[in-house]
Amino acid sequence: MTTEAETAESRYTRLSRATLNRNWDELMQELRATQTGVQILTGFLLTVPFSSRFAALSSGQRLLYLAVLAGAVTATCLILAPVAFHRLLFRKGRRMLLVETANRLALAGLGTLLLTLCAMVFLVVDVVFGGAGASVAAGTALVLFLALWVAAPLGLARSGRYPQNRPPDAPAPCSRPGRERPELSGRHEARLSR
Repeated sequence: MTTEAETAESRYTRLSRATLNRNWDELMQELRATQTGVQILTGFLLTVPFSSRFAALSSGQRLLYLAVLAGAVTATCLILAPVAFHRLLFRKGRRMLLVETANRLALAGLGTLLLTLCAMVFLVVDVVFGGAGASVAAGTALVLFLALWVAAPLGLARSGRYPQNRPPDAPAPCSRPGRERPELSGRHEARLSR
């Protein structure tokens, strides 16, 4: 029976240092884009109770506000956590741990952010128009997020319309006589060269 440590070790030997570094760099770029938005959202939500209209919220709306604030703080924590992991594990030879953990934290942070944004849409529309409109708006936001953040990337990846990237350390494919590689369009070549 294979233990989790053995599985992680065998996976590490399959991944090159270049692949791990590339994965880490790409993940950090994605998190940089997300961090700013999440931090601005959290900062904005922290100021809401100090506005004059906050007193007019019903008790249910205040509870929803607290849930939205908790979601924003949780998303901020999850999305910033990989930075803390990196600082604490810097130069300790734990790149595989960093990449795997940061990926999980980023996914959890995005999931939390998705729910937080939908709840925030519900709260704002509920304050402005009332409950029925809030449900429709939050449901629409949820469908939009799921379509663009989950269904579109997974669907396009499974469609087979785009070639899969080779790892940077993989040997170039050998073409057998008579089985030449089909020519790629300039658009596909540009994607492969990235």
